[in-house]
Amino acid sequence: MDNRKKRVLITGAAGFLGSHLCDRFVEEGYSVVGMDNLITGDLKNIEHLFKKAEFEFYHHDVTKFVHVPGPVDYIMHFASPASPIDYLKIPIQTLKVGSLGTHNLLGLAKQKNARILIASTSEIYGDPLVHPQSEEYYGNVNTIGPRGVYDEAKRFQESITMAYHRFHGLETRIARIFNTYGPRMRLNDGRVIPAFIGQALRGEDLTVFGDGKQTRSFCYVSDQVDGLYKLLLSDYSLPVNIGNPDEITILDFAEEIIRLTGTKQKIVFKDLPKDDPLQRQPDISRAKEVLGWEPRVSRQEGMEKTFAYFKGLSAEALFDSEHKDFSKHNRR
Repeated sequence: MDNRKKRVLITGAAGFLGSHLCDRFVEEGYSVVGMDNLITGDLKNIEHLFKKAEFEFYHHDVTKFVHVPGPVDYIMHFASPASPIDYLKIPIQTLKVGSLGTHNLLGLAKQKNARILIASTSEIYGDPLVHPQSEEYYGNVNTIGPRGVYDEAKRFQESITMAYHRFHGLETRIARIFNTYGPRMRLNDGRVIPAFIGQALRGEDLTVFGDGKQTRSFCYVSDQVDGLYKLLLSDYSLPVNIGNPDEITILDFAEEIIRLTGTKQKIVFKDLPKDDPLQRQPDISRAKEVLGWEPRVSRQEGMEKTFAYFKGLSAEALFDSEHKDFSKHNRR
């Protein structure tokens, strides 16, 4: 009888979501193999796990051949730049990790007879013409626009994953992840929450693009990880939206940040970047039905925890020179 612990490979393990997934699987009693090339990840996010016998780390780029000795029961593919600043700076790497990297990991899953969950994104919906966005919607994406390197990498990722599922009978899961936030986000990655909080903590005015009427829906990281965990262990192979349907305009959210941080800054407006989605709200009916999942953490509670994390960062992190480039990049 095989009494060994189930073993899970998590790519992008040193990133925001990947590191929280590592925590969850260690807590659940799994043996965890973290893998990251550290192009956007940070070992500080997982250094607390290094002393645990249940955790091991491979410094590796998944666009190269991936070898993991021993059994692998599950793969969570979260290796990818995931913020506008990242994928506009490194567009080729973004495309490669979504295509070559996914191909390599699907091959590993086939070799190990492992179940694989791939991290897709709400960005596959582009600037949506349907609201809220359900999994049946095919999206409205500019393939050659500046955001296309991320959007199309993820759309290809879904296609090749379903091809392996249908042709090879591989056990696959697809999570379409909507805006997620919480501790371990990077202040300089250009996403709206760390951008606003960073500006507030530095005493800068908050930058809103366009008229601020575009919407986002923010999911706290513990809810997101719970949905992903349940999806991996489910019997459902089609895409599932994992996000919080509590929608808010960017302008209203900026005002919330000012109240939360107790700062006196004003809001300044700049031109809306090309292809910036005007609406983003998940339809999570499928997640409720298939997984019995829905978010539990309110935006107020989640933002208080997130703000406390950012307040605890060093002045060096807070005033990282990259923050000066925020206004030049699209915000997700």
